[in-house]
Amino acid sequence: MLNSDIRKRLDWEKNNGLIPVIIQHAVSGEVLMLGFMNEEALAATEKSGKVTFFSRSKQRLWVKGETSNHFLNVVEIAADCDFDALLILAFPEGVTCHRGTSSCFSPTINSFAFLYQLEQLLAERKNADPKTSYTAKLYAKGVKRIAQKVGEEGVETALAAVAGDHEELTDEAADLIYHLTVLLQSRGLDLNTVISRLKERHK
Repeated sequence: MLNSDIRKRLDWEKNNGLIPVIIQHAVSGEVLMLGFMNEEALAATEKSGKVTFFSRSKQRLWVKGETSNHFLNVVEIAADCDFDALLILAFPEGVTCHRGTSSCFSPTINSFAFLYQLEQLLAERKNADPKTSYTAKLYAKGVKRIAQKVGEEGVETALAAVAGDHEELTDEAADLIYHLTVLLQSRGLDLNTVISRLKERHK
C-alpha cells in the first residue's frame, strides 16, 4: 500500500478530487482497466484489499466486483512521478470486463500476458481426460516422462542454436518452454515462482 509520505503528496486538486487509476495484472502484466478514485475510494481500497473506485456516473464508491464477484485483489499500489495518477497491481477473480474478457482493452494482449494465459490453460488440463489433448496425456504419463521431454527439447534447442537455424531454434525453444511449463505445473509450481527466484538473484 502507499506509504504516508506519498499519500500526502497525491494531487487531488488537478482533476477535481479524482485521480485516474490503471489496474494491471500482478503476474501477467496485462492492463485490465482504468478507473477513478477519490480519497475515500483509495482509503477503502487500502482497508479492504479490493479495488474500490469512485463511480462518476453513480456518484458513489463502487467496489469492482460488487455485483459480479469478479473482485480485483490488491497486491501493490504506486503513484506516478507527478503524483496525479496511480498504478495498482492486482490479482483478478475471474474476468475484469463486463463483456466477459480478461481486460477492458481486449483483444490487445502482450506476450507475457499470453504466456500467463497459456499457463492457466495447461493447469486446467491436469485432470482432463488423456484422450482430449496432448497436454492431458503428458500429465497422465507422469513427471518422469514430462521431465524426459524437457531434456529432449533442451538438447534439440541447443543443437538448433549451434546449427544456426533460426526457424528451427524458434520452434524448439517454443517446445522447450511449453514442456517446462507442464513440468512445473506437474510439481505444483509456476513460471511466476521461477521469475521470483530470478528477481532474488538479481538483487
